[in-house]
Amino acid sequence: MTSSAATPSEQSAGRRASRGAIGAWVMFDWATQPHYTLVTTFVFAPYFAAHVAETPVAGQALWGYATGAAGLAIALLSPVLGAIADASGARKPWIAAFSLLLVVGGLSLWFAVPGGEHAVAIALVGFAVATIGAEFATVFTNAMMPALVDDGHLGRLSGTGWAIGYVGGLVSLVVVLGFFVANPDSGLTLFGVAPILGLDPADFAGDRASGPFAAVWYALFVLPLFLLTPDQPRRADFSHAVRGGLAGLKATLAALRDHANVGLYLLAHMLYADGLVALFAFGGIYAAGIFGWTSIELGLFGILLTITATVGAVVGGRLDDRFGPKPVVVVALALLIVASIAILSVDADHVGFVFAVEPANAGGGLFASTGERFYLAIGGVIGALAGPVQSASRSLMARIAPRDKITEFFGLYALSGKLTSFAGPLAVGVVTAFAQSQRAGISVLVIFFVAGAALLLAVRPART
Repeated sequence: MTSSAATPSEQSAGRRASRGAIGAWVMFDWATQPHYTLVTTFVFAPYFAAHVAETPVAGQALWGYATGAAGLAIALLSPVLGAIADASGARKPWIAAFSLLLVVGGLSLWFAVPGGEHAVAIALVGFAVATIGAEFATVFTNAMMPALVDDGHLGRLSGTGWAIGYVGGLVSLVVVLGFFVANPDSGLTLFGVAPILGLDPADFAGDRASGPFAAVWYALFVLPLFLLTPDQPRRADFSHAVRGGLAGLKATLAALRDHANVGLYLLAHMLYADGLVALFAFGGIYAAGIFGWTSIELGLFGILLTITATVGAVVGGRLDDRFGPKPVVVVALALLIVASIAILSVDADHVGFVFAVEPANAGGGLFASTGERFYLAIGGVIGALAGPVQSASRSLMARIAPRDKITEFFGLYALSGKLTSFAGPLAVGVVTAFAQSQRAGISVLVIFFVAGAALLLAVRPART
């Protein structure tokens, strides 16, 4: 589980680790992304809202509560576990433990059968457990970044990881749509064939299989990280690491005034990052409710967003190394605010809130209405902006956090993201239920983007 030291030529190219170690680290994003693409956004979440929950509005509210519960657990525990990991040294044992949660949670989603006993609870608990596993594993994997490349190449490393992750999400989505998920009317998949493994469209077996598929995908593709990417040496046993980590975290929190710049960034990230996550989490549910999209339309929408996000992450990583991560995030957030308002202005009968358009005609084919096409176009723009926001945000944290407490601060980074991971989705759920409007529920997320961008302007983009 270790690799040889980097040669002088590798160091001159910005690498502290071998190409194989860096490539294996990048594969973690490839392994993890199908959980977000298939389960959180484009297949299982809309299926849950449309066919497991009582109504789409109730489904969006319940999904918000489950996302919020998972976010609260992550918010409370991630800095603590990060501090313990810094004290113990090794990160891979933590990644392995939380990987198990991701896999078990994903496998359980198969049992969320429409109309089945406890199907709602199975879906929500399985999703929350898998999400907790994915997010915690990401905390410890992110903390490996400064040991792999120098500061001048963190942007490219982060952007490449996000881009590879998006490609993984795209490939997994194409596979699931092409071979697993079938139209209930025709019984055929996107490729025009019957679902494999005897998956029955009548009980949405293909949609339910997206959870186990994402779990198996992760288990397979996370292996290179454990085999090739070097870990920090173990410095203390578990009991000493717990005591030392908690003491260190207490001291760090007490001394955050000495890291005021990092604290300000964490606050800004708290506001905008999970607004983005929630927007993606509810985008598919929103489209399913207002347009009546099935898994096929939602999957094609997901393919579009994944392609544009991949391009955005690659370009954003290059812009990050050239101009720095802060300008990349600020500009992308400004454009994202405009795009978010624009996508909320679209429904089956209107564009721009007030301009009436013809709804789709029966038998008109995929994305036949003007509203649907506008939704697709604006969604593609949001995908392109999401890549730079996510990759440059991770790069900025790696640049400004104290190097000797990097996992602990990435735990705080996860905390900053997950405080609004329960507040944001909870707000969506409450407003949706109160107003009985999916649009009203989603609109509250724009506030998070505006406030986060405003605070980010005051952050100094260098370690002090």
